[in-house]
Amino acid sequence: MADPAGAPAALDIEGWSCPAPLRDSPAIVMGHGGGGALSGELIEHLFLPAFAPAAGPHADGAGGRQAQGRPELADAAVVELSGARLAFSTDSFVVRPMFFPGGCIGDLAVNGTVNDLAMMGARPAVLSAAFILEEGTAVADLGRIAEAMGAAARAAGVRLVTGDTKVVDAGSGDGVYVTTAGIGLVPDGVDIRPGRARPGDVVLVSGPIGVHGIAVMSLREGLEFGVDIASDTAPLHELVADMLVTGADVHVLRDPTRGGLAAALNEIARAAGVGVELTERAVPVPDVVRNACSMLGLDPLYVANEGKLVAFVPAADADQALTALQNHPLGRRACAIGTVVEEHPGMVVARTAIGGTRVVDLPVGEQLPRIC
Repeated sequence: MADPAGAPAALDIEGWSCPAPLRDSPAIVMGHGGGGALSGELIEHLFLPAFAPAAGPHADGAGGRQAQGRPELADAAVVELSGARLAFSTDSFVVRPMFFPGGCIGDLAVNGTVNDLAMMGARPAVLSAAFILEEGTAVADLGRIAEAMGAAARAAGVRLVTGDTKVVDAGSGDGVYVTTAGIGLVPDGVDIRPGRARPGDVVLVSGPIGVHGIAVMSLREGLEFGVDIASDTAPLHELVADMLVTGADVHVLRDPTRGGLAAALNEIARAAGVGVELTERAVPVPDVVRNACSMLGLDPLYVANEGKLVAFVPAADADQALTALQNHPLGRRACAIGTVVEEHPGMVVARTAIGGTRVVDLPVGEQLPRIC
């Protein structure tokens, strides 16, 4: 573009903006909380060095295994205490809006931490709950959230045993933020962690993906898709227990929350140094999720879930593990969606319906922020 005199106009680079978060941003951006590449870089380059040696291999449940020069990170830490193997996890919830079809921030907080423990094969036992409340929040809304948390804890068979409450000035928060932490007991002989994925493993998913993210977004943005859609938030520990009781040697479990199925599979592939091959048409995507994603330019593989799990199981045990999933109400539509291979270690590749392949990369940031 030129000015009226014909001279080239100066470019105002400082005024430019980019819809994607910059990888070398000097400030925290929304993408750092998305469970993708930015989140991983924040952990690897800021938190782990700052916490060392406390964040060494024995603090993250990796049993001493290192993956690509850093401790193997999982949904929870497994630690030994007085002869018992305990899983320990913590999670914060900032979902907006606080109430959405199928649930609210309260049951989401309980189920989310229960599931993080379950993904290590643990039986969840006790939880803590801490609240950051914005001044001006309706007490009735807080009451609904607390009731939902209590109901979810009772349904999951866990106890809420301790917690904390803080209040911040009006305008300094967004209603209610919840942080939960949990402890569970890991049965003898159970060793479930990302680094155990092996070539030949079958990848299972417990049901249709993308439902939670689309349910929250539809309410937040006032969108209607012609059919009702509700979050799939649910506790998954009984589903895991049913798989383990079959004797199947479950190598890896993950609940694909932030970053969706794509982020979960990439994290596992990188931790174990293996490749993952998906059969794209085998991935169960509900029509409402597929249509919403098509309309909004989203990929269902990156949309968050709150009541689904991914399992990596040796081929010899895949049928019995899949049957156990399908016999549980939360796993009726479980299916096999791919395999673990030696090729392209650290990468996830999808075989498309037309016979081609595409790389399913780790997302940089987050397609849908504030969904958990």
